[in-house]
Amino acid sequence: MHWAEVFGYIAALLTFATFLMRTMIPLRAVGIVANIFFVIYGYFHHVYPALVLHAALLPLNSFRLYQMLQLVKKVKAAAAGDLNLDWLKPFMSRRGAAAGEIIFRKGELSTEMFFTVSGRYRLTEIGADVAAGEIVGELGFVSPNNTRTVSFECVEAGDLLTISYSQLKQLYFQNPAFGFYFLQLISQRLFQDIARLEARAAKSRRSG
Repeated sequence: MHWAEVFGYIAALLTFATFLMRTMIPLRAVGIVANIFFVIYGYFHHVYPALVLHAALLPLNSFRLYQMLQLVKKVKAAAAGDLNLDWLKPFMSRRGAAAGEIIFRKGELSTEMFFTVSGRYRLTEIGADVAAGEIVGELGFVSPNNTRTVSFECVEAGDLLTISYSQLKQLYFQNPAFGFYFLQLISQRLFQDIARLEARAAKSRRSG
């Protein structure tokens, strides 16, 4: 047996191992090592189709691993402090909103979350204005019945970024750490909303 075949067998075992993995980060990491071993095997054993394939897959796997590690890092940082959800933008789709448009109504089934890029918006029933740079609809992701608790309307035309709850679930299943920190983030935002409502109620009692 040629010594280069050892690299081929190791690469094959590593590739097989990726099919047993349930989360994306270890799968990508092992896939990268398998790519390297296949490139070595293909070069010294003159198996050029395998060499070309895994030489192409190596930077792709490396980039996807980098993306996922950055995502987890940014979610963790957001959960620890500033509640900034800018890290989610690369996974969202852009859509326009016209003045007077009802983005969603109270009682509707909630299926997606929004990030306001530009324009002005309002949560109708509670009369709360929503400026650019805010997230709307994130609590529907974790609510038991997934229904909207308020209506969301566009006051001044602008752009929104959207991400479906199914996409959020995919990110969670690909990397459970993302789900853990995202739920931490949602919990913090919920407690902040409760604090604002309590402050508003206290102010109303004093003025009354």
